[in-house]
Amino acid sequence: MANPGKSELSPTDFIVALMTAPDSQVAERIARVLVDEQLAACVNILPGLRSLYRWEGKLCDETEVLCIAKTRLELFPALGERIAALHPYQVPEIIALPLVSASVPYLAWVMRSTSRPAG
Repeated sequence: MANPGKSELSPTDFIVALMTAPDSQVAERIARVLVDEQLAACVNILPGLRSLYRWEGKLCDETEVLCIAKTRLELFPALGERIAALHPYQVPEIIALPLVSASVPYLAWVMRSTSRPAG
């Protein structure tokens, strides 16, 4: 949390992190590691995503899987490094979206389900 002396949970201390994967097997493998290592409290895996993007000067049209991870803002650097190490893409999508509002019981669960960053 941003203020260690403060006991209330603030939505701004939490994020939703997005990552795409080439298929459900890769998405599940990465999601299991993130949850097992307590870098994310939960990862939703949504198949059936179609991505259009430009890569190395070529327009690509690919089927992908979207992963939505719920975690703490302070864990994003470690989460991003872990995804990059496990991901088959040269440049995986790893982005974070801030929370504006969330239920306190849910935030408390995310807090309990994730570990403190090393250091």
